[in-house]
Amino acid sequence: MTAPILVTGGAGFIGSNLADRLAGLGHDVMVYDSLARPGVERNLRWLQQRHPQRITALVADLRDEAALRRAAQQASAVFHLAAQVAVTTSLTAPVEDFDVNLRGTFLLLEALRQRGEAVPLVFASTNKVYGGLGEIALARGPEGYHPADPQLHAHGIGEQQPLDFHTPYGCSKGAADQYVLDYGRSFGLPVTVLRMSCIYGQRQMGTEDQGWVAHFLLRALAGEPITVFGDGFQVRDLLHVDDAVDAYLAAWRQAPQLGGRALNLGGGPANAVSLRQVIDAIETLTGRSVTVQRAEWRAGDQRYYVSDTRAARQLLGLGAPLPWREGLARLAAWLQQAPAAPRHTAPALP
Repeated sequence: MTAPILVTGGAGFIGSNLADRLAGLGHDVMVYDSLARPGVERNLRWLQQRHPQRITALVADLRDEAALRRAAQQASAVFHLAAQVAVTTSLTAPVEDFDVNLRGTFLLLEALRQRGEAVPLVFASTNKVYGGLGEIALARGPEGYHPADPQLHAHGIGEQQPLDFHTPYGCSKGAADQYVLDYGRSFGLPVTVLRMSCIYGQRQMGTEDQGWVAHFLLRALAGEPITVFGDGFQVRDLLHVDDAVDAYLAAWRQAPQLGGRALNLGGGPANAVSLRQVIDAIETLTGRSVTVQRAEWRAGDQRYYVSDTRAARQLLGLGAPLPWREGLARLAAWLQQAPAAPRHTAPALP
């Protein structure tokens, strides 16, 4: 039996899509997941039904040091996506956020270091490592915010942007990001960090805390109001999960050549849209108007974040991303035919 590829958080949104692709390519995959997020157990059943000979599951918490060490000792490669994913949760439960995101990542790194082998690791980081980006001068156009600097407007935020951790979530993910990179430098682990913007697509269980594109669609399809924090002109770059999986696979395959890099991963300027534009597109897709409720800005909400994807596209050999309107239509179609997801009543933080 060949050594499996370990996907922590493998029953989650991105993890299940990644595990499905890997298994479809003929790899044995170990899904490591606590199944804490509502609905992800359906993703695991789906994976096991599609790939009964390829998918094995270890239901365990990332903080379970013994279980994590056993999984890491078997792995031929690791995709580390398991995390506490919500800014809001980090503000109400900062100790849990620290334990899962930083200590859990550290335990995984230590398990790999102690093996003494060059096991590739691809880590799912976040654009939140760049903080609120309040120092960037913005102008507000008719559709959304954009940088006053024409170069930033044309290309987005690059990897040279200074790190500036805001909120416990930003601190825990940012510190884990830096630990991964330093374990690559200090101990020779072939690591790559992908600092993701807004990933969306099939198998996303959008909630009030995370996964805003799917959450907005779910609310609209149910005929329920959408609450928007702030003015709705905040801009994000959307990347379909199939394109994200392409990037993860390329980062794994090229890990030794990348030499321990952090790369920004998102839809880039071509897929930069405001919340207002997404809501308008949802109204067009569903053929019904959406009631929008307003609320105050929330902690950690950047008015503008668009990834400069030039380094990732060049180094990983990525093609042009799926246009966001086409991806939104695909997600709407999937949500309409998918089994009913657990309901949540509060809005999402983009």
